[in-house]
Amino acid sequence: MQSSQRRASGVPEPVLSSIGAEAGLTVEMARVVAGARRRALRDGDRQIDTAHLLHSLLEADPEVRAAFEEGPQVAKVLGYLVQRSIGYGLRWQADVEGAAGQTPVAGWSPAAVSAMEGARARAAERGDPEAGGTDLLAALAVDRDCRAVEVLRRAGVDPGLLAGRLCAAAIRRG
Repeated sequence: MQSSQRRASGVPEPVLSSIGAEAGLTVEMARVVAGARRRALRDGDRQIDTAHLLHSLLEADPEVRAAFEEGPQVAKVLGYLVQRSIGYGLRWQADVEGAAGQTPVAGWSPAAVSAMEGARARAAERGDPEAGGTDLLAALAVDRDCRAVEVLRRAGVDPGLLAGRLCAAAIRRG
């Protein structure tokens, strides 16, 4: 069954997981992915994209929320993410997020797969076999063309500064 098919009722079929995108996840990251999958289904999207991942991260991981500057940044980001299904995000439904010509991988946009791979690489660089929420947030923040970065920018968050704070925090933790 393809992830882009719809049931006769108009409800999308379940978004299938990608073995590669979800391999070796911590329990916490598996919850983030499950939340992103639910959002994709609810929004009628054919694949999990980086905005789904960002939304799920912000809701599930206090360390991710703490990575943002003081003040209303998290609330603003969540506000834009909530508007996704009723506002500017509607234009995303027709397009696959990622590099031109790339095909979604089993229910994931190419950009979301790349973010998951980037999170794993970041964890591996510090010798950790499993990526955490801040690893994924950092991987999202450095992809200038992904939907998560578009949301961050609209909410007044500088993705470069966010990625820098996450890198500095990882170095301090050692």
